[in-house]
Amino acid sequence: MQIDINLPDTIRLAGPGDWRQLADITAQAFRDDPVNRWIFGNPRSIRSAFRVLTRDIYSKRGICHLAGAADNFGGATMWMDYLSGDPGSDLSVLAQLHLAIGQLLHGGKGSMKRAIAAGELMAKHHPQEPHFYLFTIGTLPSARGTGLGKALLAPVLEACDRAGAACYLENSNPDNHSYYAMHGFETREKFACGEGGPPLEAMWRNPRPNGGA
Repeated sequence: MQIDINLPDTIRLAGPGDWRQLADITAQAFRDDPVNRWIFGNPRSIRSAFRVLTRDIYSKRGICHLAGAADNFGGATMWMDYLSGDPGSDLSVLAQLHLAIGQLLHGGKGSMKRAIAAGELMAKHHPQEPHFYLFTIGTLPSARGTGLGKALLAPVLEACDRAGAACYLENSNPDNHSYYAMHGFETREKFACGEGGPPLEAMWRNPRPNGGA
């Protein structure tokens, strides 16, 4: 299945060389997120984790977008194409080592254990059906309310609608449920991100026959 994404002028495709911008925008967007705060404990630990995941997985194998002015990006998304099966989203041994070192330095052993457990649970609950996976969407605090989030989301959802492709995400903040629901996502299930941790909401979006986000 071919996904043809038409990006507006305010959004650009990001590549491996953009990993740091992608990661740092995402980390700032998620610094107060309940699931990420529970897993990682503090903003430095969150940023360290997103830098490894972005550099070693999503900027290389995913579909990533940056939104805003070229010298002042305010939003980012990271997607992965699961339409033809698992694209290979596991970290290499070296990347796992980098992730572990970062967590030990900034979050401690507890952070590392929680991150591993959360990753295993997310993999266990990940749907087997073909889909486009939204790993993250985030905007800087200074850019919230400017429409960047919708601008990032709409082109991919419209492309999936045209191709008849479903989308999947894990919502880590209950405050965002209505936003995703507005764009056609429905709750599949909720599961704790770890023992005693806050819930992740698995959400699925079937393609809309007439298109549109």
